[in-house]
Amino acid sequence: MSEEELSVPQFGTEAEEAEWWANNQNQLAGQFERSAAEGRLQVGSVVRRAREGGASTLPSIALDPEDISRACKFAARRGQLYESYLKALLHEALDAEEKKKAS
Repeated sequence: MSEEELSVPQFGTEAEEAEWWANNQNQLAGQFERSAAEGRLQVGSVVRRAREGGASTLPSIALDPEDISRACKFAARRGQLYESYLKALLHEALDAEEKKKAS
């Protein structure tokens, strides 16, 4: 393992975990890119389940890295994972849009 590689520590809270991921995202992205270039990536369980019929579709959305960074910070303040925080934001926005159309 090179000096640049990180290992994920144990966390006491989701807030600690969210903060760690947010603070290390650039270094982790570099590790991911190196692993991909070296052919060390494998199909993860989510993709494997989808291929085996466990999920009909896997949504994918490209987000601006700055938006993800901001979401990580807000999520950490709430003690949430950023994915959960983004899902909640999307749900709230969709509910608001439906209410707006209904009135």
